[in-house]
Amino acid sequence: MSLFLIVAVPFLGALLPGLMNSAGRKACAGVTFMVTLVAFVGLLSQLPAVLAGEVVQARVEWLPALGLNVNLHLDGLAFFFAALILGIGLLIIAYARSYLARGDNMGEFFTYLLLFQGAMVGIVLSDNILLLLIFWEMTSLASFLLIGYWKHVVEGRQGARMALTVTGMGGLALIGGLLILGQIAGSYDLSVILENREAIQASPLYVPALLLILLGCFTKSAQFPFHFWLPRAMAAPTPVSAYLHSATMVKAGIFMMARLWPVLSGTTEWFVIVTTAGLLTMVIGALIALFKHDLKALLAYSTVSHLGLITMLLGTGTAFGAMAAMFHILNHATFKAALFMSAGIVDHEAKTRDIRLLGGLRKLMPITFVIATIAALSMAGIPFLNGFLSKEQMLEEANRTVLFGAPWLVPVLATVGSLFSAAYCFRFIGHTFFGPVRDDYPAKPHDPGAGLWLPPAILVVLVIVIGVAPFLAEPFVKLVTADVLGAAAEVPKAYFKIWHGLVPALFMSIIAVVGGFLMYLVFAPLLRAWDATPRPDAKPMFDGVIAGAVALARGLIAPIHDGAFTRYAAVMVLAVLGAGYYAFGTGVVGATAREMQPMTPIAVGGWAMVIAATAVLVVMHRYRLFALVMIGIVGLMVSAGFVFFSAPDLAMTQFTVEVVTIILLLLALNFLPKRTPDESGALRRIRDAGIGIIGGIAATALSFHYLMRDAIEGPISAFHVANSYKGGGGTNMVNVILVDFRGFDTYGEIIVLGIAALLIYALTETLLSGPVRARLLNRKPDQAFAGDAHPMMMVVLTRVIMPIVLMVGFYIFLRGHNEPGGGFIAGLIVSIAVVMQYMASGFGWTSARLRYPYHGVIGAGVLVAGLTGIGSWFVGKPFLTSDFTYVRIPPFQEFELATAALFDVGVFLAVVGAVMLSLESFSRLARRVDMVESEHPMEINPARDDPAEDPLNELRKARTETA
Repeated sequence: MSLFLIVAVPFLGALLPGLMNSAGRKACAGVTFMVTLVAFVGLLSQLPAVLAGEVVQARVEWLPALGLNVNLHLDGLAFFFAALILGIGLLIIAYARSYLARGDNMGEFFTYLLLFQGAMVGIVLSDNILLLLIFWEMTSLASFLLIGYWKHVVEGRQGARMALTVTGMGGLALIGGLLILGQIAGSYDLSVILENREAIQASPLYVPALLLILLGCFTKSAQFPFHFWLPRAMAAPTPVSAYLHSATMVKAGIFMMARLWPVLSGTTEWFVIVTTAGLLTMVIGALIALFKHDLKALLAYSTVSHLGLITMLLGTGTAFGAMAAMFHILNHATFKAALFMSAGIVDHEAKTRDIRLLGGLRKLMPITFVIATIAALSMAGIPFLNGFLSKEQMLEEANRTVLFGAPWLVPVLATVGSLFSAAYCFRFIGHTFFGPVRDDYPAKPHDPGAGLWLPPAILVVLVIVIGVAPFLAEPFVKLVTADVLGAAAEVPKAYFKIWHGLVPALFMSIIAVVGGFLMYLVFAPLLRAWDATPRPDAKPMFDGVIAGAVALARGLIAPIHDGAFTRYAAVMVLAVLGAGYYAFGTGVVGATAREMQPMTPIAVGGWAMVIAATAVLVVMHRYRLFALVMIGIVGLMVSAGFVFFSAPDLAMTQFTVEVVTIILLLLALNFLPKRTPDESGALRRIRDAGIGIIGGIAATALSFHYLMRDAIEGPISAFHVANSYKGGGGTNMVNVILVDFRGFDTYGEIIVLGIAALLIYALTETLLSGPVRARLLNRKPDQAFAGDAHPMMMVVLTRVIMPIVLMVGFYIFLRGHNEPGGGFIAGLIVSIAVVMQYMASGFGWTSARLRYPYHGVIGAGVLVAGLTGIGSWFVGKPFLTSDFTYVRIPPFQEFELATAALFDVGVFLAVVGAVMLSLESFSRLARRVDMVESEHPMEINPARDDPAEDPLNELRKARTETA
């Protein structure tokens, strides 16, 4: 399977759980499981190539000038993490199916899970740092949704916000660091960056880049002092906790450090910062975990500790440390996911995670007891379980690491951290499962069905298999290590085995296990001492920092952003003028190269009309209707100017936009008073007038400068003239530019247009369903209505004109590629034809004959345009690359077929839908409660013989009395 599909499958599959939600829990979980399974099988299909030492690549040049390419690569390291993400993801999905309550929205949960899964796979497979950063931020957003999934839980919402804040800030730092690396290496592709170790470490920007990257990694992987956010995320459902803590979210920072290890490690800065942070996190996390009473909180801090262990190993900068880190990542993923799922089983059955309310579950929940005990003993480092093997490697590496000139510091702290780790593991087992059976459990505990215990049981089997036969995992771990090391070092020759002799690591391990067990035996006095010891709490500190930042921001913003738009505009215009004056004053202005054009009477007359209308508009702008008329005059004169300068496409567009805009503004004026209130004093008006005049002079000078001089490298129009027909198949340069050369801009514009129309519709719905509805519907007109609501002449005329206008629009659309016209103009013309029906026959009559909702028309337009652009991918061309050919169908003459026409269809539909949805929304607001919608547009009901029975008589009578 292609790497693109492996990344895309979870994102595409995220659409399915919501659709299957109504089909039941099994269907919803089943389709999610199948989506992940497809991606996992696709990943496994690349395993032979990875085992052979190959690097599987998939590349698409998207914006090569900016260095943004969709490049993916799969080596041993990427395969390792992707396999953990997808493999454990399958078990989490199966577990979540039985864990979530019937009241939980499983479609929403699995949608978030697949989005998160896809983002994580995207991170590990990305070969472009800009693409990687996009996926990186997506994990923060998706984890926010997962952690806060239970919206009714206050702690869940708080934990989600804290996680997003901390990891989001770290993500901003990571962006800066990676961009610096890209600038040093001269490329944003990771494969190129990893080949520039010497250049990066010799650069004066190495330290700033290192600090920023480590800040992003430490926040993501909860390293000290950013460790506090991870335990707060425990309010999430247990499947989320198990997934985030074992194979995904927190491993992203570890992956980034491992991926950049060849170019960042080996320096004093790397060694001191990473090793110190890892050691502190390992010891502090383990110490806090020992005294936590919530099972998930205990496991969360244990995750923090073990992430510190892995970070410390990567920080040593040795090949053996990197290998031990990779091995522990594998082992930690297996036993930690199993432990979280076991804690979830206890919570699910006993209805509590408080270890003080548990005990004696060994007899009541034997299956859960066996699974949890094996996983916890592995985490404690007990022989014949996989955690023991990687812990021994960690202690061996720590024993030969010298930090701050003290050869004893790292071994002692590593042993102390392992001792605390063993202690909380023994407490997890003893206080939860041993002791007498109690009669005050919140619920009667018992082993659940296989849906809950089978997923962790599978992981426990891996814990045992790797623990007793480590040689099975050795080749793969060394393969992954080789990709971590790159060309910087060789893979260590050490063998993975249970017995290494009487080495220092063995004695350190014995001290840790025995010391941990003794701490467990004397836990009660230790707990009293811990409770009596004052210590800082991260959450109040975090809340205080956030509150201080908000207060500071408000203090800075309040005096500046006080709602005075005129002041905002004045500051902005003055800043632009100042920058422009500086540019003119310090730049070089060449001599004029063109002659002035003769000023014909027509041109002077048109210019005078525009100036006059603009001046009158400025003076009389408080009278809204009059100002709208002046705006229309200015717009029509601009259209005439386009015609004068031989730009018919622009003239047609300007004219049609002007008509639609005037209608839209007329509907808006229906809700506003006739006159704008006076808000500005004389001094402010003088100030604004002065700024406006200066700005106008500056704009005129700038225009004059460019119009009287030739471009340095020649006009850009030369390229379009030369390639309009040859490259785009059209002689109308304007249309070819819109649908081909700059088709991506046009595609974005129709999307924005559609979004704007949908926002207008949403606001309309809010107004019509909220407290404003009564005021809107009961407002009284300012003056009497005309006698006929729908004059017969208007109705008949619009019916006759409708097919003619549609035919004109169709004609304008077809000729657009070679003559003035196109989808945008055609869409506006058709919109005007439909608007005329609303104006003549009324809202009710026209809406009753509406066959397709305007929302769907917008969506269809964007979809057609997008699919047309995607079609170019299938022939190896960039997005929205058009093609054309000539065909002959007897007896017709030869004619052109261009893919740009399909794109123009999308533009046409999007424009029609957006314009009509906006106008329809305003029309709905304009209706009043006393308006009676007639089924017959001319107020003639042929079914009635007696006019006295016409229900509209009362309305006519009321209008007459009002007049």
